[in-house]
Amino acid sequence: MQKGKIFVVGFGPGDREHITKRAVDALQQSDHIMGYKTYVELIEHLVTAKTIVSTGMTEEVSRAQEAVKQAEAGHIVAVISSGDAGVYGMAGLVYEVLIEKGWTAKEGIEVEVVPGISAINSCASLLGAPVMHDSCTISLSDHLTPWTVIEKRIEAAAMADFVVAFYNPKSGRRTRQIVEAQRILLKYRSPDTPVGLVKAAYRDTQDIVLTTLEEMLEHDIGMLTTVVVGNSSTFYYDNKIITPRGYQRKYTLGEEKQLLKPHQRLKKEAEPWALDQETGEAKTGYEKIEAIEKKIVEPAAIKTTALQLANEALALVHKETSAVKVEENPFLVQQEVESIFEFAVSPGVANKMITPAQMITLAEVVGERGTMEYTPDHRLVLKVPTDSPKRIVETVEKTGLLVQPVGDVVIVKACDFCYGEKAESIPYAEEIMETLGGIKMPKELHVGFNGCGMACYRAVFDDIGIVYRKKKFDLFIGSKPVGRTAHAAQPVLEGIDPEKLIPLLTEIVADYKENAHPNERFFKYFKRVKKILNFNYVDMSCKIKVEEAPCGD
Repeated sequence: MQKGKIFVVGFGPGDREHITKRAVDALQQSDHIMGYKTYVELIEHLVTAKTIVSTGMTEEVSRAQEAVKQAEAGHIVAVISSGDAGVYGMAGLVYEVLIEKGWTAKEGIEVEVVPGISAINSCASLLGAPVMHDSCTISLSDHLTPWTVIEKRIEAAAMADFVVAFYNPKSGRRTRQIVEAQRILLKYRSPDTPVGLVKAAYRDTQDIVLTTLEEMLEHDIGMLTTVVVGNSSTFYYDNKIITPRGYQRKYTLGEEKQLLKPHQRLKKEAEPWALDQETGEAKTGYEKIEAIEKKIVEPAAIKTTALQLANEALALVHKETSAVKVEENPFLVQQEVESIFEFAVSPGVANKMITPAQMITLAEVVGERGTMEYTPDHRLVLKVPTDSPKRIVETVEKTGLLVQPVGDVVIVKACDFCYGEKAESIPYAEEIMETLGGIKMPKELHVGFNGCGMACYRAVFDDIGIVYRKKKFDLFIGSKPVGRTAHAAQPVLEGIDPEKLIPLLTEIVADYKENAHPNERFFKYFKRVKKILNFNYVDMSCKIKVEEAPCGD
């Protein structure tokens, strides 16, 4: 007898556009389709099965048993679930029934679980971006799980500040669970916490409600509703629910890495450390940085009772100055946003020696919670939890160290000029740093400078390489410094007069900044456009056939 097979198919939210091709193929290959009657109706137009078995809401076990029975008889069976079959779906029950019968993958019928888009994902896409941080799903149905267990899970999720998606929140007979869930959450979260109610996502009867934790029960909630509750940092913006990706804001001298709320981004009153925002040009020096001396806190809306309002009015009548005390919730979870200041330091353009005193200062600045990393650019990158970048920059610069921005900026690296023995070209390297260093780019741009023709610091393997030779400069552009097809930069011009060097470099950098795609590396840009200024692209890559890396680089 032919071996049967079970497909456990998750068909997503239910509309045709969000069902995977594999799910459609599995449905069309099956002799028998089994599922909850509402779900069967959603996919009926896609199937060619001889038999369609639809049952009620609480008959999951019998569906799994019948599917196994038919597969053992040699049939191909599809057991369907909305969303993903492995998330509160039929996959687990099918395996449980098989295990009870002593099934093994080697000798038993074949089982294939076909993934689908789960409700937490489909509903989140309609609400905005509420599930950008740690999250969990909790089913409020106590049909197969005791309520005492569900209650503990809600409590734990609320205490841990998870974004929570409630599945199966309410039915005709089961109404108290969502009320209890709200009560537990309100112990730990603000009443104004954003909540999204999505009913029948991507179906004809779709309904979306944006509300708050306090007011969520004033709206219609049923079995087809998914309730998405934000965490302590979730906010509303333009009818969307947004949860930031973390509780940290990372920023450097030249740009904001992780923003505040969208309406606050790049405003100096909110982000004073985002320097020269109009031009995007980052400069060094503590005078360009304003410290964050005060935390910006949005006042929470406090709902007072009639008695409190009366007491406040009496206090005004009697000219009492004491404020009315509002009892605080001792359980309220409110994660503080931690600011991480990222910047780079080096002893200078030519100097490669860091003194013990400088290292001690850096260690004190970084502290126990920060990090310090040495990079191939002969710089130390520091990440420091702080709200006072000005103080940090002042402290570091007092030691004589050069403070620079990090990220997608121009990074200037020079050789050690044979420890000062070939110092003639050092002023030119310093001028390049002062003119171009830290300018915002589509992707980090490495400018290498060598003080003699030996080029021992490998300037010809930087995006732009400058080699000082016979009182003039040679220019190289477009290296690919890493990978199995790595190659040196293309020599494009020799004997450049010193007074022409900076204007030429400025033009090249401006061309790349203006015309490159976001995140497009310099060598890829040169290869794509074929010409930068008057310099035509020449393929410098290895001519031996090398299999491309999986990353495509």
